[in-house]
Amino acid sequence: MPSGSPLENFKYNPPKEPFLDILFHDEHIMVVNKPSGLLSVPGRLAENHDSIISRIQTMHPEAMAVHRLDMDTSGIMVVGLTKEAISNLGKQFNQKTVTKRYVALVDGIIPDEGEVNLPLRCDLENRPLQIVDFEQGKESRTLYCRLDNSFISNDYNRPHISAVKLIPVTGRSHQLRIHMAQTGHAILGDRFYASEEVMNRTERLCLHAFYLKFRHPVSGIEYDFLSTPEFLKALPEI
Repeated sequence: MPSGSPLENFKYNPPKEPFLDILFHDEHIMVVNKPSGLLSVPGRLAENHDSIISRIQTMHPEAMAVHRLDMDTSGIMVVGLTKEAISNLGKQFNQKTVTKRYVALVDGIIPDEGEVNLPLRCDLENRPLQIVDFEQGKESRTLYCRLDNSFISNDYNRPHISAVKLIPVTGRSHQLRIHMAQTGHAILGDRFYASEEVMNRTERLCLHAFYLKFRHPVSGIEYDFLSTPEFLKALPEI
């Protein structure tokens, strides 16, 4: 982890364009591609109000988040626009019937595939960080699969890194970030769990939610969405 507090000297400066990158929109839901650096929901301080939800609420005041991505993580989010949709989508996430897949660039040459099973809890003295705790932590499992480096965009292709597909079996806060760091392969650009050298290799956290599948909360039709981050040339198989 970088020396000093990860929030020291932090100033929230979210990207302004595009205002919303909308992948799908009807009267019940909106699916967006969240950029790195933008909060999913408004922060407690007034200067941290700008977020995916506050932007959507300019058009749909009843919109609410049914899941979140870390501010530094980019990728696909679905947002409920009505009470019925919010309730239904919330149940799908709680019942773990939603399929989520992520891609990342990590430090070093990670094994071809594996599983990380380390219980996590909030680091109460260093919020919002999480820590491994075998006594009080909650079960946290991540599956990973290394991708060929030909997937990596030219601007991000550096020596001694790996592209990986990540499958969160559980959905704890910062789970993918801390699990990768615990394997010795921290995600590039991670200001919370990577060394200073790994953190500074890229200007952004190279973690992206590239696939999301769920059932439409009203029609029941199964929807799936894909999104390619700038650090990859192409996406892996689901």
